[in-house]
Amino acid sequence: MVTTPAEHLDKLKENMRRVEDLSHRLIDVLAHRKMHNPALDAPKQDLFAKAAAAYWIESMQDPGKIIEHQIQYWSKSVLHFVEAQQALAKGKLTAPDDPGPKDRRFTNPLWDSHPYFNFIKQQYLINAEAIQQAVADVDDLDEVEKRRLSYFAKQIVDMMAPTNFLATNPDALEKAVETDGQSLINGLENLIRDLEANDGELVVRLADESAFRLGENIGASKGEVVYRNRMMELIQYSPTTEQVHEVPLLLFPPWINKFYILDLKAQNSLIKWVTDQGYTLFVVSWVNPDPSYRDIGMEDYIQDGFLAAIREVKAITQQKQINVVGYCIAGTTLALTLSLMKQTGDKSVKSATFFTALTDFADQGEFTPFLQDDFVDGLETETKARGILPSYIMARTFSFLRSNDLVYSPAIRSYMMGQTPPAFDLLYWNGDGTNLPAKMAMQYLRQLCQRNEFASGEGMDLLGHTLRIKDVDVPVCAIACETDHIAAWRDSYRGVQQMGSRSKTFIMTQSGHIAGIVNPPSKKKYGHFVNKDLKLDPQTWLDTAEFTEGSWWPRWESWLKGRSGKMIPAREPGDAAHPPLCAAPGEYVRPAMVEKD
Repeated sequence: MVTTPAEHLDKLKENMRRVEDLSHRLIDVLAHRKMHNPALDAPKQDLFAKAAAAYWIESMQDPGKIIEHQIQYWSKSVLHFVEAQQALAKGKLTAPDDPGPKDRRFTNPLWDSHPYFNFIKQQYLINAEAIQQAVADVDDLDEVEKRRLSYFAKQIVDMMAPTNFLATNPDALEKAVETDGQSLINGLENLIRDLEANDGELVVRLADESAFRLGENIGASKGEVVYRNRMMELIQYSPTTEQVHEVPLLLFPPWINKFYILDLKAQNSLIKWVTDQGYTLFVVSWVNPDPSYRDIGMEDYIQDGFLAAIREVKAITQQKQINVVGYCIAGTTLALTLSLMKQTGDKSVKSATFFTALTDFADQGEFTPFLQDDFVDGLETETKARGILPSYIMARTFSFLRSNDLVYSPAIRSYMMGQTPPAFDLLYWNGDGTNLPAKMAMQYLRQLCQRNEFASGEGMDLLGHTLRIKDVDVPVCAIACETDHIAAWRDSYRGVQQMGSRSKTFIMTQSGHIAGIVNPPSKKKYGHFVNKDLKLDPQTWLDTAEFTEGSWWPRWESWLKGRSGKMIPAREPGDAAHPPLCAAPGEYVRPAMVEKD
């Protein structure tokens, strides 16, 4: 039977009533929302007050420039209105000749072919340009305040995009009509589910969690947990070759996220690739802290994490020295550990590799908006109250650095279009965050990010020692990523320059913080740059560097091989004193512990 338009309308009305029912559930979850410190949402009002005052002073001192910008904005807006009126007067639903710059948000043909949507898009772009120009013209602010103002102005511009609202999103409207409103119901259910999962905080789910099972189709490389303490599990991976290098390799991943980013699937697993090259590989899996860890600091990660793991790997393999890797914040802490080991005469580390690790925080880069006292004070209040820095706060901070890709576009697909998030392993991992202990989080933010103690002349006081970057004197290989917005390659490079090692290698790979590291040779996707002269400033280093197509993994392995000793029969996980406790990926990597009130 052919469905009549009236039946379509009845179905649509029925679905709209279901939306009303769901709205009661939405109100309930928001009413019971666990509130966080409002200082984490935006800077204090004095930043905007300073910006307004600076703009006013500018208008007094140079009224011509301000008036010129206002007239340009008025002219563009009026002209845009006239063009839209002319298009309608012609009786043709055609857009103006110039549809505007290409933008992934405006791919629907209606943005260019329909006067209503085209008018909205063009006016949005005009408004966005005017706001950005106004911010750029504010001169009476210091560089940090100017950076912060630019960041938050961009957040406002991105948030107000017409694609973010149902009435001005043609994709969402077409989908609603096509499905008789079912897409809106699905979207509202997705929204409520995400809110309920995070105590009323909106954290957009990026991946279909039901598509992944740890140890089966993600994080599935074969191995055993051979040691466990309150801070970490130590995993030894099973050999895949008959012989292995005598010197083992120990990898410390960041504890902001979980280690299986390096073992998503066989095709792009660094863990599998390393074992396939003939190495005895150990990987640390960090505990996901609950509020009982509130007094755990950087010193605990060093003692019960780094030093404990190094000790156990040496014992299992009967080696006096091992090679180590530190990724992101674990690379930063590895450098602190190496400084401590230098001062205590511990020569257990033969070489150190750093993946996208910062040791010099002099330039706060894209994190400048979040590393000023008002925001950090808010974090300190939050961590004192909870005992931890909850994972969703860190995830939200990172996401808003790329808000269109990691916040608004996923939200549109999930909440307006009613789509199920994609079964994408990287996005699944991205949403599987971990908490940070209160003490450790504030040490990192205050002493490293804000005061840059480790790379400054003062040094960082930990464990009865003053740790300095120049104490790092073992052979070093550092890998940084060209478009990394978390650990900018120039900052990583400056840190390596200050290390005391006589043997230093620096590799810059294309792409970002994750894709640049998870870059298997089989993909032949991203190339890398090398330059032996590390005395050059960053830009000159890059300008005179040699570019090589393909992954940096083989180049690093060649460097590592020269420091890994002779070949011996492959080692099975554990020994008599370290019987396997459970299979990889272990227990600490499992779903996050429930927060305690």
